[in-house]
Amino acid sequence: MSGASPDTTQASPAAAAEAEGQHDTQAAKAFYDSIAPKKKPKLPKPQNAITIAVSSRVLFNMVSERQMYEDEGVEKYVEYQQKNEEIPLKPGPAFPFVKAVEEVNKQLRILYPDSEELFDIVLMTNNHAQVGVRLINSINHYGLNIERFCMTGGKSPIGYLKAYLTNLYLSSDSEKVQEAIQEGIAAATMFISKRDIVLPEYELRVAFDGDAVLFSDESEQIVKERGLDSFFEHEKQFENKPLAQGPLKCFLEALGKIKRKFYAKDARLKCPIRTYLVTARSAASSGARALKTLRAWGLEVDEALFLAGAPKGPILDKIRPHLFFDDQMFHIEGAQELGTIAAHVPYGIGQKYHKSTLKEEAKKEPEKK
Repeated sequence: MSGASPDTTQASPAAAAEAEGQHDTQAAKAFYDSIAPKKKPKLPKPQNAITIAVSSRVLFNMVSERQMYEDEGVEKYVEYQQKNEEIPLKPGPAFPFVKAVEEVNKQLRILYPDSEELFDIVLMTNNHAQVGVRLINSINHYGLNIERFCMTGGKSPIGYLKAYLTNLYLSSDSEKVQEAIQEGIAAATMFISKRDIVLPEYELRVAFDGDAVLFSDESEQIVKERGLDSFFEHEKQFENKPLAQGPLKCFLEALGKIKRKFYAKDARLKCPIRTYLVTARSAASSGARALKTLRAWGLEVDEALFLAGAPKGPILDKIRPHLFFDDQMFHIEGAQELGTIAAHVPYGIGQKYHKSTLKEEAKKEPEKK
């Protein structure tokens, strides 16, 4: 007897319902996955990273907390921080720089998903561990990717900088910065900006002075001791001899290493890092040696501005860097007046003259009374 066999390709109502249920589950999972908080990016290994150590007082504005510490002592300070640990600290002068650095990391991860050649921010502070909860809460509040901490409980953290393989150290404590530079680590003292300005979010901008910052202070010594005419003659004579390196040369080198990763992907014009040389040198009289030195080092800057002694503040106001490094406090102060976030590099003969001036003023002070 012949008859039509059942259609085995047609699913039973129960099977269809089960398949539909699985589809709904997968759709729901995909939906919740899309709205669920994303995991923080994996940190690079320290030996592969460009490590930037920042103190808590430059990452956050802790002026009032510091005043309490000085006026009322460490116990009251720690007690206050614990009572207010759910209240995020306000951003400090290094905050925009850190945010811009993390934006560069995001773009690097898109181009190089498996690469560990990234920036890594370390919080380097002499705060006590009990204050750590407020620092952690503040970092999480702003969505910063800072996982490495060094809290030394009142002791200087400088001894840990090399252990953390630090490429740049930013602090509000000039003595600690000087210690770091003496240890061969790029470092600078940061100050609270005197004006709020809008900085670019998707492009990290870093401006460097030349002498005693990128370069050694050998040429600056001639200016201070023998005058400008001797300086111009010296620079002309040694135009083809590269200057010795200054304390921030290695950080420009690190930035250049990251920039080349973008160039390798044919993304030079979209590179999210822009560097500037902003120098008091004159271009025709002494500029060639500066540029040839960078070339000899295999380094470059995106823009070179030779000001021939003119104030740097107005130029920096147009650049709007996240950080401007200079060894002369009058340039720092001039930049700050117009809102630039400036970092002082206490290096070279300029510091000797600056300290001498302060000592002379201190000697004269009693005579005024």
